[in-house]
Amino acid sequence: MFHLRPVFTQTSTRCLLSSMSAAMPSLSNKTSPPDLQKQYPKPDYSTESLTKLLDHDNHEMRTRFRSFMSDPVMKPRYNISLAEERQLALDRLQRICDNGFISVLDFRDNPLRIFAAHELAAIIDPAMTTKMTVQFNLFGGTVFKLGTEKHHDLLLKGIDTLGDIGCFGLTELGYGNNAVEMETTAIFDPDTKELIVNTPTPLAQKYWITNGALHAHHVVVFAHLISHGVNHGIHAVLVPIRDKELNVLPNVLVEEMGYKMGLNGVDNAKLTFDNVRVPMDNLLDRYSQLSEDGELTSDIKSTRARFLAVADQLLAGRICIASMCIGGAKASLAIAIKYSATRLTVGSKGKSDTAILSYQLQQHALLPLLARTFALNIGLDCVKRKWAEQIPEDHLEVVAMCCALKPICSWHLENLVSVCRERCGGQGYLSCNRFGTFIGLAHAAMTAEGDNSVLIQKVAKERLAMFKSQTTVPVADNITSTDQLINLIKIRENSLFMGLGKALKAAGREGLFETWMLQENESIQSAGKTYGERLVADEFKSVVDNIQDSTKEVLQDLLDLHLLSYIKENSAWFLTHDIISSGQSKQITAEFNRLCKDLTPQALNLVESFAISDEMLSAPIARDWVNFNEVDNKGELDLF
Repeated sequence: MFHLRPVFTQTSTRCLLSSMSAAMPSLSNKTSPPDLQKQYPKPDYSTESLTKLLDHDNHEMRTRFRSFMSDPVMKPRYNISLAEERQLALDRLQRICDNGFISVLDFRDNPLRIFAAHELAAIIDPAMTTKMTVQFNLFGGTVFKLGTEKHHDLLLKGIDTLGDIGCFGLTELGYGNNAVEMETTAIFDPDTKELIVNTPTPLAQKYWITNGALHAHHVVVFAHLISHGVNHGIHAVLVPIRDKELNVLPNVLVEEMGYKMGLNGVDNAKLTFDNVRVPMDNLLDRYSQLSEDGELTSDIKSTRARFLAVADQLLAGRICIASMCIGGAKASLAIAIKYSATRLTVGSKGKSDTAILSYQLQQHALLPLLARTFALNIGLDCVKRKWAEQIPEDHLEVVAMCCALKPICSWHLENLVSVCRERCGGQGYLSCNRFGTFIGLAHAAMTAEGDNSVLIQKVAKERLAMFKSQTTVPVADNITSTDQLINLIKIRENSLFMGLGKALKAAGREGLFETWMLQENESIQSAGKTYGERLVADEFKSVVDNIQDSTKEVLQDLLDLHLLSYIKENSAWFLTHDIISSGQSKQITAEFNRLCKDLTPQALNLVESFAISDEMLSAPIARDWVNFNEVDNKGELDLF
């Protein structure tokens, strides 16, 4: 057996990787996949240090959570009914709650812990994690932040224990979350001191309501609050929909939405209210108070601002979803790269002695995705901190950051998991190898808490209103340095926003809608996305610049590969705008090729830094896939 165990010296990682990539190890199919993985070079940097960097916060909690999630009870099951899948998601969430890994009070005490739980839980069961994000963020977070002591005393303990499961009733069938058009009403009855919650038409059904079909006791309903004939705009009202035995309450219609293309452990519902009466105390009244005679007083004067305040938990929800996508991306990459390192195929001598990871086809598919996952992880960590520590003066900037990173992370997962599935061939198509699960997560994430492209429109609008040109320098002859690559992104951002601003100015007030919605979509989407990309690039560079340990050079290579990939993918724009020449475009391609090749021998070590145990990954192709196929496994994981 040929073991490749290099002795590391003080030679830079960059030079070492270059020499190692010239000849990946020659391997044998007679060696088990776990032993094949051991024949790849070990790093001269600390993977534990990379783990600490990527984890960012709550390190002790993350370590315990990983151990907890590696328990056999969390092992995925596939050939089960819809009812079993939903019960399994609830049971898993109950175990997480029973062991105290998440609390609605984390929003007060340690908000980053909420996001850490979402990232790690999504690796095991995105459906369960979707139920978790509605229970603790959308429902629980709204009760905590918009409610007052009476609501907290009633519900917070039950939210943490799942004694009181809730859902979030914002979206309507015909209007989405368009506050102006939403039809659901909460009308004050002065005689009984109650609010009458009503769904007047089918278009007003509360739609896609997670936890609503089976498990929720309560829903936060977003409705027009009307008192004495005056519409005070959208407010949040607590409405019970089931008793403790889960019987649906009178005048509430719950309709099951059925099978979806993924995440079927989530019980989604349509909810209709037929003049349901609730006490006026059920109004979540931190910002708006209703007196006994039906007079409204509010700290927030405009109805638009009130709606933004009551729907503010969507912002944290976008970070939760982005965190789930990073977890899914890490798991998918770990599975694909471990399989690629052990799946042997035809080498130069015609024998199956060469790992598919040795081929440029596989390297160019997977290595840029690996670099981008590091980049987005680090960029998202920045957004988490900004959100958790924000001051009022920074709120609009934080809104733009959250609205940019949720789309970028979920689009990344969708692309990444599709590429990983394809590059793992037929094995990638088996449910037990997990890619289907993460495709389901990606497509849910692209729509939940705001359609991605619509959010990018919002980013472009917010950034345009506060736009300040990024400082740039002249483009050098050699554009492959980190500074020059980031400079190119800034040039693109400036150009896109200035061009968009000129188009809107030329349109004037009368032509604003037509220009924005019917003519400049490509510019709007490109500008919003480029802002997010520049944000991520700046943060990744800042982190690498401040690294003082042995991980600095491999992180520098990952940063450069990420930047090169972006410029390469957008080379047509840079060329047609005369920002770079054809010769400089060739520089980008050559350096991209070199880094993909140089980083490949370290790919296994880099995914090991994700600290995802075999039990958490569960996918046979990431483990001993030969042993898995020695028996009639029927695509289930009982063997493992």
